[in-house]
Amino acid sequence: MREQPDFVIEKLAVKNFDAAETVAKILKADELRRSYQTQMDSILAEQNQKAKEIGGLMKQGKREEAEGVKAQVAELKERSKELEQLMEVQNKEMNDNLVLLPNIPSDIVPAGKTAEDNVVVKEGGIVPELCENAKPHWELAKSLDFIDFDLGVKITGAGFPVYKGKGAKIQRALISFFLDRNTEAGYLEVQPPLVVNEASAYATGQLPDKGEQMYHVNLDNFYLIPTAEVPVTNIYRDCILNQSDFPVKMTAYTQCFRREAGSYGKDVRGLNRLHQFDKVEIVQLSLPENSYAALDKMVEHVESIVKELELPYRILRLCGGDMSFTSALTYDFEVYSAAQKRWLEVSSVSNFESFQANRMKLRYRDENGKIQLAHTLNGSSLALPRILAALIENNQTPDGKVRIPAALQKYTGFAEID
Repeated sequence: MREQPDFVIEKLAVKNFDAAETVAKILKADELRRSYQTQMDSILAEQNQKAKEIGGLMKQGKREEAEGVKAQVAELKERSKELEQLMEVQNKEMNDNLVLLPNIPSDIVPAGKTAEDNVVVKEGGIVPELCENAKPHWELAKSLDFIDFDLGVKITGAGFPVYKGKGAKIQRALISFFLDRNTEAGYLEVQPPLVVNEASAYATGQLPDKGEQMYHVNLDNFYLIPTAEVPVTNIYRDCILNQSDFPVKMTAYTQCFRREAGSYGKDVRGLNRLHQFDKVEIVQLSLPENSYAALDKMVEHVESIVKELELPYRILRLCGGDMSFTSALTYDFEVYSAAQKRWLEVSSVSNFESFQANRMKLRYRDENGKIQLAHTLNGSSLALPRILAALIENNQTPDGKVRIPAALQKYTGFAEID
């Protein structure tokens, strides 16, 4: 940022983020901080010189002169304390502004402001032709009595459905199916906490950017997790790994909690947008030179799971304006909901490069013993609500039942919901 401030500003403009004022504040604070440090270093050198002078005067028996020099040293120490306090103020100012800056996007991120500007890089699967009386998932769930949205409203509020009978079992089946596919691909399964402290939320970039979208446990200053990415990546906060430790691959099933303030209307009905939902996540820690190859492998892995579920899908490279605060490059997966006649996002797979690692001090020793920042990546593998919505709608039969895809039947123990 010191050497190429204009580059930082131009790159963040791709995310439609005006960084000019924030960058200027950071550079001003950094300049003052370094100026105070230079003065402190000069004072320390002067203190050392005067300490030697005092020793010489004492040896010569010039106690009065030595006491005068000691008084000068005391003044230097007081000035040094003042400078240290000033430096701490500027250091805080610099860091407070640094955490407001998003990650710099990769060079291949397309320009654009909204989801309409995302680039479709691949499509697959076959869109089913449904019968004339086809229903959206919320109507099917009610008629077959396997998800109760009204009961969730009674217990908690909108966005907290109750899964019943085969609805609960298909949830469990999807979780097991996703975890099995991930562990077969070499990901270590972990079961992390569902609440995290403030340091963890800052480390992965949810704070301060997404603070209003998170549920905050005020009394303990904890946060309910919006995704397993937060606790799983933080397993390696403040760690120094060896180069031979990479790649680190982890997967976790968790419930996720998002306030999603202002979410209303037909596009968020049923399972389309929830405040509490189930998700299986994959996380990788990578050497910098391998992280984009790792991202491609993660995208291929998620694609293979969607294919097994027999869902029509497309993969999009997100434009700058639709990317997250923390991401350098993101691919979204969408599946087609035949009853709603719309695409539903079910996964984001992202490379954060060193953005999160820098915040959480996740480092490694290279072959020369030098300490370097690692790269972090994560992806939904997969988020359940919209996957389930598409499965229900796309596999409904003319007689009002729902067929279960073959890959899931050994997990559910039944071939249809009736």
